[in-house]
Amino acid sequence: MRSTGFPDGKNNAVNSRKSEGRHLKNRVHELLKSPDLDRALDELCRFPARQVISPLFSFLYNGDEHLRWQAITAMGKIVAGLANEDMEAARVIMRRLMWNLNDESGGIGWGSPEAMGEILAQHKDLAEEYAYVLISYAREDGNYLEHEMLQRGLLWGIARLSQVRPSLVQEAVPHLVPFLTATDPALRGMAACIMGLLGAKEARSELEVLTGDDAEFDIFCNQKRIRRSVKEAAKEALEKFQVQKNRNGF
Repeated sequence: MRSTGFPDGKNNAVNSRKSEGRHLKNRVHELLKSPDLDRALDELCRFPARQVISPLFSFLYNGDEHLRWQAITAMGKIVAGLANEDMEAARVIMRRLMWNLNDESGGIGWGSPEAMGEILAQHKDLAEEYAYVLISYAREDGNYLEHEMLQRGLLWGIARLSQVRPSLVQEAVPHLVPFLTATDPALRGMAACIMGLLGAKEARSELEVLTGDDAEFDIFCNQKRIRRSVKEAAKEALEKFQVQKNRNGF
């Protein structure tokens, strides 16, 4: 009788772990498809974070846009919670996201900039450590991402961070202004949103040009996809400048 190379007990243990892994992934999938994301997040947070992270990573690449954005939102909450308990374990996840964006990884890195931005928006200490890394992907003298679709995700991630911790992004404005003249309307629109969030008055002239830009783009906001025009984003940014001027008196 030919040996399988594994004792029966070891074989059973391996099969059991695979079955548990599939069951967990299926359960995570069901929760992410739920229309009640808050309830789903509460239930996901009851699982050990280290177990839930791997399924969430797999859904970052999913072709179902709704599922992918739910995974990004969940990644932010779960990694932030993990960081409160074990900062080094959270850093490992951040490094894994960074590796996904590395040419040597052999992949594209779909969803990684968005997940990074969401995590940094959710956790102050991680943001202070890794904000410069996220921004480096927009810098031509840094880890510049050339793929247009990745750039969209990157600007969303930077916008998400800017919503919560604008001071960590402020110095990056000179590296973000060029996106206001990108050929892709999504990049122009997202860059305009960021300028408004940061109060980047040095971008006023570029934003004024965009007030005549009728091109439209999609943005994920408040757990849903919204279609906006570039000119709307530019006008909103300029209005924020005016509000700040009125408030400050100059």
